[in-house]
Amino acid sequence: MTSIAKPNIDSRNSSQQRLGFTIALNLLIASVEVVGGIISGSLALISDAVHNLADVLSLIISYFAIRLTRKKSNLHNTFGYHRAEIIAAFINATILAGLTLFLIIQAFVRFFHPLQIKVDTMGIVAFIGLGANLAGVLLLKKTSSQSLNIRSSYLHLIGDTLSSVAVILGALLIQLTKLAFIDPLITILISLYIIKETWTVLQRSTSILMMAAPHDINIQLIKNEIEKIEEVSNVHHVHIWQLDDKTIHFEAHIRLAKNVTIKEADIIRQKIEDYLINNFAIHHVTLQIEPQETDNGCPSNSLLGTTH
Repeated sequence: MTSIAKPNIDSRNSSQQRLGFTIALNLLIASVEVVGGIISGSLALISDAVHNLADVLSLIISYFAIRLTRKKSNLHNTFGYHRAEIIAAFINATILAGLTLFLIIQAFVRFFHPLQIKVDTMGIVAFIGLGANLAGVLLLKKTSSQSLNIRSSYLHLIGDTLSSVAVILGALLIQLTKLAFIDPLITILISLYIIKETWTVLQRSTSILMMAAPHDINIQLIKNEIEKIEEVSNVHHVHIWQLDDKTIHFEAHIRLAKNVTIKEADIIRQKIEDYLINNFAIHHVTLQIEPQETDNGCPSNSLLGTTH
């Protein structure tokens, strides 16, 4: 038992350390980009800084989420603290969407009232940002395959790296063409990318908070497959929801086609659980086994096993 738990703890500690370094790097580069954007007059640089700050929030959430997973459930929080990450993701995505819309409005203003841009400063700061983002990607690459939580932050950093490349290319184009509208154009392109990513986070976090069934699970298919079991008459009162981005719960009432003993009912329950685990990775299953209906539509009073 100890030999299994220890690697998990070591893995979490490693992830925390890497996240800590990445948070520090992103805070540093975001601060540099804000100052550099103000000095150079580049809105694209400021929009990239906003993207980096949003990812700092994402990294901080990931950091504390790892810590919260160590905290045990209690009589008040019987499910533990897994939903805290989902709530924080929803709040951060909402704030980021608002900031991004503000940047898009400012970009349109710049189209009609262009400002003088210090291209050298814009390019140098963007290069510093690119280096920091690449360092963050390398830090999280190893642990990104071990956790969906870390994976999401890793993908955010890849997005940051691409936006830094876009700012550098923009600086080069402005230097070559002297066309100031390239800066707000890049701002809009980066902002649209951020909105796309933010919308995905908002959709998924809202779905989980509303206890909706995962989009890739077909409830009717599950119902039909369970009803193919010879001893099962019908399946009703079916509910599927997610506790967090990894844990799926399933509950249902199983009406039997014939009366059975407690032992036989447990075998039927195990068949259903095995099907859900093997086909949908649903490990948290609650089943209420109901007796066969009589001719008048009422449940039989014969011996029956009720398990969960």
